[in-house]
Amino acid sequence: MNLEIAIGIVVVFLLICLVVLFCGILIKLYINKVKKYTEVIFQKDLDFQKTLTTTILETQEQVLKNISQDLHDDAGQQLTYINFQLEHLKLDAPELQKQLEPVSDSVVQLSKSIRGISHSLNTHLLRQHDLIKAIASEVTRMQNNSSFTIDFKVVEDAKKTFTTQEQIVIYRIFQEILNNILKHAKASQINITLTTTPFFSLTVQDNGKGFDVAALPKSTLGLHTMIDRAALIAYHLKFESALNQGTTFTLTENTTP
Repeated sequence: MNLEIAIGIVVVFLLICLVVLFCGILIKLYINKVKKYTEVIFQKDLDFQKTLTTTILETQEQVLKNISQDLHDDAGQQLTYINFQLEHLKLDAPELQKQLEPVSDSVVQLSKSIRGISHSLNTHLLRQHDLIKAIASEVTRMQNNSSFTIDFKVVEDAKKTFTTQEQIVIYRIFQEILNNILKHAKASQINITLTTTPFFSLTVQDNGKGFDVAALPKSTLGLHTMIDRAALIAYHLKFESALNQGTTFTLTENTTP
């Protein structure tokens, strides 16, 4: 009798263990299923965000291309015509040549500035030429039209090949950084260092008024747009700043798998 009770207890215990084990397996399977489902949803959302960002960037590039073309074809041609008329006026009225010369020089300078802006907005030349040369050209354009001094240094031990998307995004981020400095920093000196090997790195440092990073509004669209653009090509953009201590932007190529 005692043996039968003991056997019964063992059987019941084994049954309970099997039930607990079965429930544990079911819970684990359910958790794994939820986890995989969450990962799929997250990946789909990530892919959607990347597609949306890519579409926005493509639209922006098309708009900039159209503006560039309008500047080149419309404004550029009109300035050429104005300068042509001024030259004729100086020939017809030599006594006005001294008064018209500064106006003519200003028109020529404005025409050169518009041509430079047109080229900087259009990525056609960027795709034809090297990214480093395009950045150097943009530095020259900013130096000719700004009050600050730019020190530009390139460390390129080996030629680096960029995809078309990399070239466009890096170039636009660089332009946006310079424009931010021009508009807000009140800097007198900008140091730019570009390294291509072993990994890409672009550092832009200014001696401007800086800002309190902790107090920066989360809605600061320009900075977040640049960060999102960098992430689109698997790059990382960070910035460091402090009041009256300038700002440093660093764009680097992600090296982690």
